[in-house]
Amino acid sequence: MNTREIKIYDPTLCCPTGLCGVNIDPELMRIAVVLETLKKKGIIVERFNLRDNPQVYVTNKVINDFLMKEGAEKLPVTTVDGKIEITAAYPTNAQIAEWYGMSEDELTIKK
Repeated sequence: MNTREIKIYDPTLCCPTGLCGVNIDPELMRIAVVLETLKKKGIIVERFNLRDNPQVYVTNKVINDFLMKEGAEKLPVTTVDGKIEITAAYPTNAQIAEWYGMSEDELTIKK
């Protein structure tokens, strides 16, 4: 299996996943399920929240340069092997599946 390094840099969220409060964004729910499924397969996708991990956004030159040029309103940002791949949206299941060389069906938790 492909061992790419994928990192997601979230905007400021109320909690690490954004799955809190009464109006849960379905996109945040989808990405949380996909990341949990990958984790169960031994694939860790690092995810950072601007509120909880501001130092990461400052010390990562690629992300810092992006924020200085584009601003925080263009978050989330997804990097693959240190290169920005997606801005202002989360990666689709199809994109994640392609990066890891698996099928989209493998990205949803099977009970």
